Amino acid sequence: MTIKKKPIMVLGCTSDAGKSLIVTAICRLLANRGVKVAPFKAQNMSNNAAITEDGSEIGRAQYLQAIAAKTTPSVLMNPVLLKPSAETFSQVIINGKVDTAISNMPWMARKKLIWPKVVIALTDIQAEYEQIVIEGAGSPAEINLREGDIVNMSVALACQADVYLVSDIDRGGSFAHLLGTWACLAEEEQKLIKGFVLNKFRGDPSLLGNAMDWLEEKTGIPTVANLPYHRHHLPEEDSFRLGTTWQHGAINVALIYYPYASNMDEFDALTYQDDINLVPVQTAQDLSVFDAIILPGVKTAAKA
Repeated sequence: MTIKKKPIMVLGCTSDAGKSLIVTAICRLLANRGVKVAPFKAQNMSNNAAITEDGSEIGRAQYLQAIAAKTTPSVLMNPVLLKPSAETFSQVIINGKVDTAISNMPWMARKKLIWPKVVIALTDIQAEYEQIVIEGAGSPAEINLREGDIVNMSVALACQADVYLVSDIDRGGSFAHLLGTWACLAEEEQKLIKGFVLNKFRGDPSLLGNAMDWLEEKTGIPTVANLPYHRHHLPEEDSFRLGTTWQHGAINVALIYYPYASNMDEFDALTYQDDINLVPVQTAQDLSVFDAIILPGVKTAAKA
């Protein structure tokens, strides 16, 4: 008989705190130890999707995490996927398929229909695997979104997960982020937080001084990890590496990065090609200096 382990959940103080990569790493670590493990994210918002063996559509972060877990990607790992198509509209994919009716509903009215589907997926994946590693979305401290939450503390409470809160220390303000996020949670939610994680740290760890002790005195929660900044070649969950500019002597390729460009993961291979300099173009400029121009796919098109 397989002994079920308590779910692990990784939440972030902000978007892009590094939740996806940390979940990926934990999945591979546990899989290497012989644990039957799977990732789970109740709701993902991304135009970068992946297709499972049965033709279902899930976020590519959960697809990658499943590979790291040495298991087959499944719609159970990401039952709800939102694909932004306009400023105030997202295509809603439920259990791998587009749901037009829910897509057209107001945001806050969706929970009563979507939450039961999340609970079913969460229950089913827990029954199938020895350990699940859950990823949150954005920040659990976004008070304006808590009423409709189906991905952060609602999931943590539903499965009584051991929660670890991650802050991107490279941005600055990590200890304020961690303390403030913890303070915004209800008491029953605070009790689920087992540790804080500092992510993307550069430099000498001794510079942290007694800040971690100070944080534990305020919250009763220890800082359990300080993860160094690491440049990796794994695909991003829902963004594209920006900041590259035209370079003399390189093969410069302009990638027109307009709003709601989709499937940007298709160009990952170019970003890592040694002789190619892929330049995301977001503002009007002279394109005659480029060797090639790419127009990516898009989820919406402006009317002429």
